[in-house]
This record gives sequence, structure tokens and C-alpha cells, in this order.
Amino acid sequence: MTKATAANQAKAPTQRQLRVAEEIRHVLAGVFLRGEVRDHELVDVLITVTEVRIGPDLKRATAFVTRLGRSDVAEKLPALRRAAPYLRGVVAKELRLRVAPDISFQADTSIDYAMHVDGLLRQPDVARDLGKAGAVEPGERA
Repeated sequence: MTKATAANQAKAPTQRQLRVAEEIRHVLAGVFLRGEVRDHELVDVLITVTEVRIGPDLKRATAFVTRLGRSDVAEKLPALRRAAPYLRGVVAKELRLRVAPDISFQADTSIDYAMHVDGLLRQPDVARDLGKAGAVEPGERA
């Protein structure tokens, strides 16, 4: 593999990145659970932090958020961006990192996508085809 192709491939996160990202997720989830964010658009809004990804230098973190059972989390992203400096301070206090990461927010669409795929798999035509693939034809041995 040449240097150019190796540089283009994304590296897997290190254990430290994974550990810090998970700790940030726990802190953010706790803040949202307790309703500590004082933005008027986020009052009585239950936000779920599904994943946090952090850069190799631990200076930038992306939090993927959703509202379970609802698909309007994209409307809350501007309010979350306004609250990001406060959340950064909370994370800095809780985790005692040398540098508190800048936190950005993105809507997590993976749950919606999984529900869409599940719906497709449950359609009668698809279920019938899947049933045929798993069934043993007459005269064949299992």
C-alpha cells in the first residue's frame, strides 16, 4: 500500500478516543436528562445522545443526537449549537481534560434508517422471498 492510499483511508479510533468519547456521551446525556440546559427551545425536550466521535487530537467532538419516537431533532440543532459553549464547560469540569473539546451536534438518522429497513423486510413480498430462501425444496436434503 502506498503512502497516498494509506493517507486517504480513515484510521480506526484509538482506545483513548473511544474512552473519552464515551465519557463525553455520558456527561452530555446526564445534562440533558437533568434538564440543565436553559435554552427556551430545549425546555422539556428529551434529547438522547446516541454516539460521540472525537478527533485524534481530542479537540473536536461530534455528538449524534436524536429524540426517540420523534424525527424533529433537526429543528433543535440550532438551540444545541447555542448551548455548545455551556456544554463544553460542563464536559471540561466533569472530565478534567487538558483541553476541553469543541462540541458540534448532528442529527442521528441511523435509527430512522433501521426502522425503514425493518419496514421493508416486513413487506409481504419480501417476507415471502425471504421465506423461500430459507425453506427446503421438496426432494432436497437439509
